[in-house]
Amino acid sequence: MIRKIKKQLYFFVAGYFNFWAKIQLSLWKPKIIVITGSNGKTSTMHLVRSQLKNMAKYSDKANSAFGIPFDILNLKRKTFAPSEWLLLFLLAPLNSLRKINSKKLYVAEADAERPGEGKQLSSLLKPAITIWLNLGRTHSGNYDNLVKNGKFSNIDEAIADEFGKYLVSTTDLCIINADDQMISSQSESSAAKKIKISENSLKKYSVTTKGSRFAIENKVISFGALLPREFHYSISAVFALLKELNITPDYSFKDFHLPAGRSSVFEGISNTTIIDSTYNANLGSVKAILRMYEMVVSSNKWLILGDLIEQGQEEAEEHTKLIDLINSSNVNKIVLVGPRLKRYTFDGINKEKSVFENPKEALDYILATMTGEEIFLFKGARFLEGIVEHLLKNKADVSKLCRREEVWQNRRKKWGL
Repeated sequence: MIRKIKKQLYFFVAGYFNFWAKIQLSLWKPKIIVITGSNGKTSTMHLVRSQLKNMAKYSDKANSAFGIPFDILNLKRKTFAPSEWLLLFLLAPLNSLRKINSKKLYVAEADAERPGEGKQLSSLLKPAITIWLNLGRTHSGNYDNLVKNGKFSNIDEAIADEFGKYLVSTTDLCIINADDQMISSQSESSAAKKIKISENSLKKYSVTTKGSRFAIENKVISFGALLPREFHYSISAVFALLKELNITPDYSFKDFHLPAGRSSVFEGISNTTIIDSTYNANLGSVKAILRMYEMVVSSNKWLILGDLIEQGQEEAEEHTKLIDLINSSNVNKIVLVGPRLKRYTFDGINKEKSVFENPKEALDYILATMTGEEIFLFKGARFLEGIVEHLLKNKADVSKLCRREEVWQNRRKKWGL
């Protein structure tokens, strides 16, 4: 009942902060660049940051109908206690009239996690430039009712329509993935200029445990991070953005830092290597990272995969599709963590496999069966970052994992992590 009330009040309360954020934006008047899509928004924003540096303000850890207005108004939740909301309500009108920022550019990572979010945020931001590179079934359970009531024929159309609101509100330039038919179709509703990026822009790609290399626009770009092939869309989008802003690219990308939980590489105990992609997972991101993992040379490759969460009525379909992806991979051992993977995926896998609902049980299994020299790829939810934490050789690396906030630490403790 409480969850239902919260859901009904979500946009009403967010609208209050949205109102005051509009006033602040009218005083600030930045050129707004929106980065949206189902996957890779934060990584793309970090790529943009490596080029624009202190020329812009960035909506770090804020991409929702609440997060972005809070970021514009310089409001921060610290305790996450209900009583904190009273202070936030009082500070919003005060901060709307203060000169909070003098940057001429505002780079905002904007989501469409639920129906109405893209509409509300695009109305607030009215971006000059929008970058939209992928579309997937992230949080698709929130869109089930739109299909049930016949507004859309399928879930993908419903999600695409919401993300498409950002393109419609864009005034100057839309930078889009031309290989995604849904995105291309939505772009037709925008009056802004379009730059379409395709697979043809990538000339060569390679990856090892030492990093990734992309050949784009007659330039070879190297990163010390493990990045999937699909990251070339982000690189090309940044080049297009810089051209629009009349800024010369720094092809070294020396200031690029991968956000936590997105394919970071760590030394593990017993001479193991850990690839940490525990921030989230949907079918598209799993496919991309397995494609990348194919190119990593090792005779002892493990995949530790967590449930795809918030999939709604598509839950069975999405988890069943994982079977072919896993069976066609060159992974030696599979560890599945979560009730959905146990129910829909486990039986179809024809490789050495184990499944656990409790992440602590998965950790105990890994510690008991590993022999050393393994490469562990962690992907997805179900508190997998808590498993990674116990496998790190250098315990100082714990600070580089995702979900370090106290609320998440308490939840992991309840699971025995």
